[in-house]
Amino acid sequence: MTAPKSLCVVSQPPNADQRVPVRISRELRAIAADEERGYRSIACSIDLLRQAGYLTDDGAFDPARTARALMQVGAANLSVGRLWEGHINALHLIRLYGTGDLKTSMNRRIEKGALLGVWGADAEVPVTLDAFDTHLNGRKNFTSGLETVTHAIVTVNSGRDVRLALIDVTDTARADPSTWDMQGMQATASGAYDFTGLSADRIEWVGSPGDYLKEPRFVGGVWRIAALQAGAAAGLLDMAATELRTAGRMNAEAQQSRLISVLMRVWAGMALTERAADATIDREIAPEDIVATSIAARLFTEEVGLDAIRAVEQSIGLRHFEAGSETGRMARDLAVYLRQAARDAFLQRAARTAVGEDGRIWGVFG
Repeated sequence: MTAPKSLCVVSQPPNADQRVPVRISRELRAIAADEERGYRSIACSIDLLRQAGYLTDDGAFDPARTARALMQVGAANLSVGRLWEGHINALHLIRLYGTGDLKTSMNRRIEKGALLGVWGADAEVPVTLDAFDTHLNGRKNFTSGLETVTHAIVTVNSGRDVRLALIDVTDTARADPSTWDMQGMQATASGAYDFTGLSADRIEWVGSPGDYLKEPRFVGGVWRIAALQAGAAAGLLDMAATELRTAGRMNAEAQQSRLISVLMRVWAGMALTERAADATIDREIAPEDIVATSIAARLFTEEVGLDAIRAVEQSIGLRHFEAGSETGRMARDLAVYLRQAARDAFLQRAARTAVGEDGRIWGVFG
């Protein structure tokens, strides 16, 4: 695989605290609407992150630093953030469970332009190995990054026997973008991917059966989703404030109170997310406490995101719903992204941990 032709040029490397340079954030935001309309490929934005060195970090060394970077990218361009989070997740799984040869080869592939993803949502026919272990059957839904993601970690089989397969997904004949009929996150180029008939010889297995579900790496990693949700909520509020200032409407006390009330909760969600990220590398914290805190961050930032959408609708008014509205596009993207899977199950699991035993409410804060 050869490196893709550079679509965007970046002169600034990542700085010490892993904050995304202001120039990159501005560029990601500037081209976000174009990407939704197909004027520029999502690969342009990914190229910005690649050139700046962000595709080689899986977040394991300093998760809180990675959380802050995800927040900033989510604020600027949530679709790009979604793809980058998938890449981070996939790279982390390879470095956790892959062989030494796989880790080395994947580093080389990323240097040459590979982008990774994690595709775990089965379609009506789940992805499984056939009876002879020679070919795959089934499809995956909600496969983000069609024609941009080059290698996906795909879940094969289910339950305790679930396996992780690293597969080259550049065969466009297997991709079906028509199944993504959502009002938001259009720029992610999501859809379905058919693995039926794919030879097992083309699979690079990652780890052993069941590794994917091990905690606190599995649900304990949803702080990355929380980071994007918090960042996107902050970005939406920021854009609304910009439009209100431009229209001379930001001086109204009602507008200020409405936006700052939500923004304070966004800041709280960011702090909780950073703490959840930090907890994953703290060996003194029990795995289930790590999981509960990560869940709490994910669910809290979901609620804050909904509050941000409502506040912006009230503040901008009818113009928010115009076809070319920037706040409207950002709100649609956020509304779709907030609907992550298993919300109720997550809430119950966190509750069992935090309030199911004496003294557990302190969790990672004890």
